[in-house]
Amino acid sequence: MSLINIKINGKDIQVAAGTTVLQAAKKVGIEIPTLCHMNLHDLNIEHNPGGCRICVVEVAGRRNLAPACVTKVTEGMEVKTHTMRVLNARKTVLELILSDHPFECLTCAKNGTCDLQKLAQDLGVREIHYQGEQSSYKEDNSPSIIRDMDKCIMCRRCETMCNEVQTCGVLSGVNRGFDAVVAPAFEQDLIQSPCTFCGQCVAVCPTGALTERDYTNRVIRALADPTKTVIVQTAPAVRAALGEEFGLEPGTLVTGKMVAALRKIGFDKVYDTDFAADLTIMEEATELLGRLTKFLNGDKDVKLPLLTSCCPAWVNFLEYQFPELKDIPSTAKSPQQMFGAVAKTYIAEKLGVAREDLIVVSIMPCLAKKYEAQRPEFAVNGNPDVDFALSTRELAHLIKQSIGDLKDLEEEDYDKLMGQSTGAGVIFGNTGGVIEAACRTAYEFHTGKTLEKVDFKQLRGLEGVRTASVDIDGLELKLGIAHGLGNARKLLEMVKNGEADFHAIEIMACPGGCIGGGGQPLHHGDSSILKARAAALYRADEEMKLRKSHENPEIISLYKEFLGQPMSEKAHHLLHTEYFDKKKVIYIEK
Repeated sequence: MSLINIKINGKDIQVAAGTTVLQAAKKVGIEIPTLCHMNLHDLNIEHNPGGCRICVVEVAGRRNLAPACVTKVTEGMEVKTHTMRVLNARKTVLELILSDHPFECLTCAKNGTCDLQKLAQDLGVREIHYQGEQSSYKEDNSPSIIRDMDKCIMCRRCETMCNEVQTCGVLSGVNRGFDAVVAPAFEQDLIQSPCTFCGQCVAVCPTGALTERDYTNRVIRALADPTKTVIVQTAPAVRAALGEEFGLEPGTLVTGKMVAALRKIGFDKVYDTDFAADLTIMEEATELLGRLTKFLNGDKDVKLPLLTSCCPAWVNFLEYQFPELKDIPSTAKSPQQMFGAVAKTYIAEKLGVAREDLIVVSIMPCLAKKYEAQRPEFAVNGNPDVDFALSTRELAHLIKQSIGDLKDLEEEDYDKLMGQSTGAGVIFGNTGGVIEAACRTAYEFHTGKTLEKVDFKQLRGLEGVRTASVDIDGLELKLGIAHGLGNARKLLEMVKNGEADFHAIEIMACPGGCIGGGGQPLHHGDSSILKARAAALYRADEEMKLRKSHENPEIISLYKEFLGQPMSEKAHHLLHTEYFDKKKVIYIEK
């Protein structure tokens, strides 16, 4: 690799050919402010549109200022990053951006975490010298994501995430000049587009142009209503990330403190979605073995590979992008929806509460869970199985509002009936975790023998697409795993073209799985944060006394008292679903 000698702010350094000035400056610890720049290291994607011009620098011998994010170094280049000319240009550019931006910081969802707001503080912008017409667009309120394009600065980070990483193709720049905006085709609302509501666009938006739909105030009203019984479930990945919002290191497990906080907030019962993850495995593993048995007995019409169905964003992706494969995924509902269905039947009966007076709240790492909770098939006479889904970030805000800090709380345990779980349930939050949990149970269901070594480490990792096999007493299970919808597309194309030699495939929409969900504390593409969260969940699994879903005593009781057995008629009615061709739906709505 050829090296190039340059000088930045008087410092002599060597960098590889092809390096940008921005990258070179970071190498020697010089921070150049950016807005439109985005670096997703592990995805090998660096978004450098060079459009905002906040990162301009002086280059000796060059008449105009150069945008550092797109300017490549050359031999002998001399760069100055913070001269008065540069600072004046940056402040001027920022004032021009702010002149077409709403001054709603106090009520904006991104207040305190907005890159534009921070940049204005850092550059000392206290007044706007430019006045003129301001852009005005209709607000787009979906069940999961709010698009307020009046706050869009055209950085187009969301477009890169949607098109290059997730390959959904929903967002792009439309119109020109003053009317330009990033939007779905024909400026449709997200609900009318192929959006999966994965929330990765929200995770990279530097302003309040893209935010999650916040149901916190509705939850507060329900908690204040004495006629309602309000229960809450917490997803596996939340416990490994929530602490970051309170200054704890990534990967710090705060399970017990989170339970204590939810009780102090006022929830009548605090349950664990890990219980529902165990329940999902009971159904999904049974379904997988049923399909395999038929296949091995010569039934060539059996639908293989079985695709996991826990991730609603991935399910949306399938329904929009690959509807011809909609008969292949497991019909098992996601853990969130299984919990809701059982809560509003089994738990409601146990608590002596009418279905309509029981409010089920989910704490989820995922924005697509908000959309999933409102899918009409997950309601009975208009009453949803899950009433509200809050993100990890929203729970953190609620705790700060009502309690203050999380760190000082004494740890507490989940409530019984749907609060006990196994290690198999907790690893659901990691890519590869669902299929590993399924293998633990499938082995013992198939062989009748005890599985001594429960760690299938060949299924773990952060590679975007992975293949592995698991030996179930002579039966070789061929498995595929993908996280990130762009990687999912690769596996689905193989299935569609008849090139996939798999018995089962696990897919999660977000980087790293649920640990990198669109509702988690922002990780800014830092893989070390994702790795720390993943390690925390595997550590929690290792520390559990029970590590196989079918060993969960509360699961055993649920089947004995209520469901009968996995894939029974009652289980099928409550715990399974169907999928739809969303291409047809979009066409009809248009």
